[in-house]
Amino acid sequence: MKYYFATLLALLGLAQLIRIDLPQKPADWTPAREIKAPEEIQALLKRSCYDCHSYEYRLPWYGYVAPVSWEVRRHIKNGTAWLNFQEWNTYSDEKKQNIYRGIVKTIDFRMPMPMYLKMHKEARLSRKERARIKAWAQQYVQEEY
Repeated sequence: MKYYFATLLALLGLAQLIRIDLPQKPADWTPAREIKAPEEIQALLKRSCYDCHSYEYRLPWYGYVAPVSWEVRRHIKNGTAWLNFQEWNTYSDEKKQNIYRGIVKTIDFRMPMPMYLKMHKEARLSRKERARIKAWAQQYVQEEY
């Protein structure tokens, strides 16, 4: 039994050496790249979205402990790859349209992710807040032909 416990501890120790790199703000980054939204929307995005969709992620303590850190970092990496609000003005109009449509479709039930909200209650959005974000995004959605 001691052997198995020691092996498990050794494997967990070695797992700490495997890191998933997170996106870093480029040296040439300027605030002009960041999304500009009405103050209320900007505050909601920063509170509930920026941890996974910007360079301003805040890793909790478990974001440094493998194997949980792998999942946390993977979510951030994938989230910023799909949408990084701090790179908004570098996106094509087509990509922005896809993002606006995605916000309209997912804000009511999938974003922020339920798993994330279990640990980050401050990121919860009320129905009114979700409706405001949805209305904001909807006004920019162009009809597809």
